[in-house]
Amino acid sequence: MRAPTIRDVADRAGVSKSLVSLVLRGSDRVRAEKRDAVLRAVRELGYRPNTAARSLSERRTLPHSRLPPSGATPVVGVLLNDLRNPWYVDLLDGLNSLLSASGRHMLLADARLNRRVGHDLAGPFLDLPADGLVVVGTLPDPAALDAVAARIPVVVAGAREPVPAGVDVVANDDERGARLVTEHLIGLGHRTIAHLAGYGAVGELRRGAFESVMREHGLGERAPVEPCDMTEEGGYRATVRLLSRPDRPTAVFAVNDIACVGALSAAEELGLSVPRDLSLVGYDNTSISRLRHLWLTTVDHAGHEVGRRAARCLLDRLERPGAEGRLQLAAPTLEVRGTTGPPTVPGTVRD
Repeated sequence: MRAPTIRDVADRAGVSKSLVSLVLRGSDRVRAEKRDAVLRAVRELGYRPNTAARSLSERRTLPHSRLPPSGATPVVGVLLNDLRNPWYVDLLDGLNSLLSASGRHMLLADARLNRRVGHDLAGPFLDLPADGLVVVGTLPDPAALDAVAARIPVVVAGAREPVPAGVDVVANDDERGARLVTEHLIGLGHRTIAHLAGYGAVGELRRGAFESVMREHGLGERAPVEPCDMTEEGGYRATVRLLSRPDRPTAVFAVNDIACVGALSAAEELGLSVPRDLSLVGYDNTSISRLRHLWLTTVDHAGHEVGRRAARCLLDRLERPGAEGRLQLAAPTLEVRGTTGPPTVPGTVRD
């Protein structure tokens, strides 16, 4: 799809290109009805000013030494759902290793911050313009990618929400990972196992697999689920609620490592020893889980591999645009460390 130009806006509004430029620059020398016509045309066409070109034009009068160099390195935009999630560090490392080898730079933006201040999530990458866009994590409104995907290649990494046609998705096999956790805890002898459930498609996949395995073992009635916002505080509060139940669980499967750290704090505050009194499992195998004083049992989410595959998909799309979107899933593995063991409370089964 050809991007609309300032000439298209002028033709739609029935004005000159120079008048469109005045409106876009916020000039007060334009009559209200002309301004409204231009702004309406901009909205209808989805026009975005080429800020990079405009910036270069405005610098033409500067001394030669201050002009941007010719042949600048191509840029790939990376939009993260939340920079606070440590799993993204491994993913970005894998992503950058391949993009850098291809001569491209990453430009990062925090979707959570942009959303909070009311900024367009992906639009600025069109203004650069970027060669392509990698979206990392779950966006609250996947439809925001529609306009971008129509203009540049887009790859989604680490999320499973529906995407526009022609967008590749690279993620972890969340159902397989959740099955590994649940089978591990049942194999240790746990029968009342709780789940701190997350949000979005990834959260639903992990919860669904957990509940399915529990039913397969005849434990569907002993699988309490508490919603969690996937933060440490959310994991703490959800675990306090679980451990206040008369039939408190002997094991908790948290949707991610951060929530699992909150669960660990809750257990310690309530006087429970981990894993003697309560087994805990996280998900993602972040650097947090590998801290010696935490040493969480967790699922390795293959973050580095997901990042490399996402970069490969984007590079392939740059060479062969227009192909059908693909789904690639990296295989998870269970990392058994110090927070899981057999249950020791009366009435539970020990193997």
